[in-house]
Formats: sequence, C-alpha cells, structure tokens
Amino acid sequence: MKKNLKLAFIITHPIQYYAPLYRQLSKRQDIAVRIFFTWHNGTNDAMDYGFKKNISWDIPLADGYEHELVPNCSSHPGSHHFMGINNPSLIKSVMKWNPDAIHITGYAFLSNILALRAFHKLKIPILFRGDSHLLDKEGVWKKVLKKKVLKYIFNLPSAFLYVGKNNYNYFKYYGVHDEKLFYCPHSIDVERFSTVSNLQEKQAAKLRNEIGIKNNYKVLLFAGKFEKKKQPIQLMRAFSEISPANTIMLMVGNGELEHEVKRMVAKFPELFRLLPFQNQSMMPVIYRLGDLFILPSAFRETWGLAVNEAMACSRPVLASDRVGCATDLIIPGKTGEIFKAYNWGSFKNKLISLLHNPNHLKEMGKNARDHISNYTFEKTVSTLLAALKILHNKGIH
Repeated sequence: MKKNLKLAFIITHPIQYYAPLYRQLSKRQDIAVRIFFTWHNGTNDAMDYGFKKNISWDIPLADGYEHELVPNCSSHPGSHHFMGINNPSLIKSVMKWNPDAIHITGYAFLSNILALRAFHKLKIPILFRGDSHLLDKEGVWKKVLKKKVLKYIFNLPSAFLYVGKNNYNYFKYYGVHDEKLFYCPHSIDVERFSTVSNLQEKQAAKLRNEIGIKNNYKVLLFAGKFEKKKQPIQLMRAFSEISPANTIMLMVGNGELEHEVKRMVAKFPELFRLLPFQNQSMMPVIYRLGDLFILPSAFRETWGLAVNEAMACSRPVLASDRVGCATDLIIPGKTGEIFKAYNWGSFKNKLISLLHNPNHLKEMGKNARDHISNYTFEKTVSTLLAALKILHNKGIH
C-alpha cells in the first residue's frame, strides 16, 4: 500500500462506536482519512428518535481526526428516514479531497445511494459496510422487491465489509461473491469498558444503594431504548411471572414505551428498578450494576453493540436469536445464553437455569470478557486495511 493512501468515510454523524476507529486510523503513517458527515458533526445535541429526546454525548466524538460537515438540504434532516440525508454537494466535497477509496456505511439514505452510483461511475473503489441480516421475517412481495433493488445497489461497491456470520449470510443471499467479502468486525473501546477506576467502583456501590438494591440480590440489566423492537414490556411481564427470589430487574433508558415501563415498575416495586438514559461516561458503571445483561429484541436488531459493552464489563448475556450479534458473541453455556424470540417460555427456562448457579454466572462473565477481546478497534483497523490493500494491489474499482 502506498504511503498516505487517502480513504474518505461517508457517514451521517459522529457515532460513539466509530469515533475511536477514525482516531486510530488517523494516527497511522500509511493512510490518511477524512470523515464526511451528512447530518451533523456533534457540535450540538440532536434528537434521538429511539430515546425520544435530544442527546449530546459526554465523551469527545469528533476529536482526533479530520472531518467535514456537508450541508444537508433535507426539510426534515435526520437518520430516521430515507430523505433525511440529502446532500447535493456531497460528491463534489469528497472529490475535492481527491480520495483513493470511499467507505460508505449503509444504503438507507438518498445521499448514500447517489454516492454509491457516482463513485462507481468515477471508478473509485467503494468499501461498503453494513450489518443487516436475514433473521427478521418479511413478506414474499417485500422480499422479491428488495432483492431486485439490492441486486442493483450491491453491484456498485468494490468490496463489502461484513461484521459477523449473520451479516455474511445476508450479503451472500443478495448475490455478493466471496471475493468481494471481507471480515471487518463490529468493535467497541474494550479497554474503556473493561478498566474501572476506584471512583467508578464507588459510584456503582453508591448508585446500587440509592435505588434500593440489597447486596445479596442478583440484578438483571436491560439498558437501551424503550421501543417495541426491544420488547421491554414483554420482558418485564415474563420476569414478573417467575419472580425469582432475591433478584431485581433494572431497566435503564427512555423511549416511546417509557410510560408503560413506569407502570410496570409501580405495579411490582419489589421486582423492578428504573433509571433514565445514562450517558457514555456512566455506562461502564451501569453495566457493573447487573449480574446478567439481557437483550430481548425481536426484530431489526442488526447487531447490538450493547452486548459488546456488557461483555467487556465481564457480564454474561441472555439475548434472543433475532439479535444479530448473538451467533458471534454468545457461546451458550460459556458467555451467556440465547432464547427463541417471541418464545417467553424459552426465555424463562434459560433465565432460571442461569440464576440457579451464581458461580457459573460469574465464570461466564470472565469468559465473556476474554471472548470480546477479539472485537477491538485494532482488529477492525487491521481487517479494514487488509481489504483496502487487496483492492489497491489489484487495481479494483
């Protein structure tokens, strides 16, 4: 790979899971990167339609790498709908930087589709990254239409960076050939979550006491958006039906189902505790309040990076089989368990089994921490650069 090969990233806004990747790439001598944001650059807070509130992350997300905010002319800007990302000057802005390759995340926005088409015509190599899977049920006609559309879209990139087994199967189903597929795992800042200071330990103990959780109680943790796909209400109902002794479920978040969550907490005060949305600097503490992390999503959970975070905090995970990362991250009996989505009998059986052996639960937490050490930004950087090197050496457009 030639010195200072230039790679442009096109993405909607600074994302806590990607910013450390950009910083690591920016420190290298063999590549130059610039991020082109198509919605906002993190200067101000922005509406998160899942949490139903304006969010401003409390860790730096746009520091340590070159970036540029491309004007968005959408009448209703945002990453929650196709026309929310509309940047007529995007191609010109990127080409002014004269990149050797383009990295595009997702196809669900107008600007991304136009960029895929434009850079394909310009014969600039495109690395496409997404994390979709085939786990969700879809109607026959939707499948037929989607396959026709994606056959066109997936002819445009030069390479596809798949994040795990389910994502690999998705790309294969839509006709992407093996020679275009490169493994590039979803990663988090493992060290930030796995390393806890004495201050954070004290914060966790204090918070546990403040919300009334006894020292001898096990804590089941749900942390995320209170939205339909994640099934927080169904989760709470299932837990209330078995009411295991000396066990509390802690619900952390906000969202459209918040009022229903609060009603369940009020109805069963002996079973539930509630905390609002917690910002990034607090999340390593929050994960340590739980003995088991639960993600019961039933649809559109393409990966579930909260699972990475919980495992980095040495917590085992109980997740549904519709969670995209489950196949890669959860080794049944070793790092957690997987239950069948919509099958709350399956959930109850798995949970009771996990709670039956507290020592095994702790052992699985240690295994989870070891396993997630394979999902670091260093790994993602190395696999991304390996794909880029192959494209460059072969002269692929």
